[in-house]
Amino acid sequence: MRADLSHTHGHDHEHEVEPQYGLPEELPPTERILWQGSPDWKSMARHAFHLRKLVVYFAVIIAIRVFVVLTDGLGMQTALVSALWLTILAAFAISVLALVAYFSSKNTVYTITNRRLIMRVGIVLTVTFNLPFKRIAAANFRPLSRGTGDIPVELMGNDKIAYVQLWPHVRPWRYAKPQPMLRCVPNAQQVAKTLSQAWSEHMGIAVKPAESPKPVQQAAQSDSKKNTGGSPSGTMSAA
Repeated sequence: MRADLSHTHGHDHEHEVEPQYGLPEELPPTERILWQGSPDWKSMARHAFHLRKLVVYFAVIIAIRVFVVLTDGLGMQTALVSALWLTILAAFAISVLALVAYFSSKNTVYTITNRRLIMRVGIVLTVTFNLPFKRIAAANFRPLSRGTGDIPVELMGNDKIAYVQLWPHVRPWRYAKPQPMLRCVPNAQQVAKTLSQAWSEHMGIAVKPAESPKPVQQAAQSDSKKNTGGSPSGTMSAA
């Protein structure tokens, strides 16, 4: 991780005494907040913690258990008792996971300023990641249900933040070079547009915003192609 990518650690009640909500310190006079928000916890539970898949999994396990008991000739009453115990265990596991998703969303604050992206994440121990636009190479947008969506960002060069430090606010399966991600944010397409425009203005590279809710990628590296003439330009177009 390079010097201008930074993160700070805090305590579980750190945000109660934050100098500015969601931020580890007051912004300088030349910097302003363009957007600030948190994940939608229901979308977080479904897409980040796979709660719906877990419900289906337990439902199948319970159905199989009932079928096995009945085929063994132990009777419906025994089958229902067996299913009841499994249902209690399943309800407990699902409730715990839902609570983790809720508190993870509640304690998370994403902030987009005219100069950087800031992520305050964590449940027990809060961590704030500071991602200056000059260290962001690309951004993607993945629409989800009910207007929510994921916005992962790719870091420049060898900049890297550990996958474990970021989870669940990280693009899945990108272990070699983890990508920080604004996860399950409401009104995600507009947030992606705000991030794109802020990055474009700060970097001086034109960006074409997405017109429809499809996965998009912002090619920040396009400034390396400016030798072809004209002003540097980047794109945010449908993948």
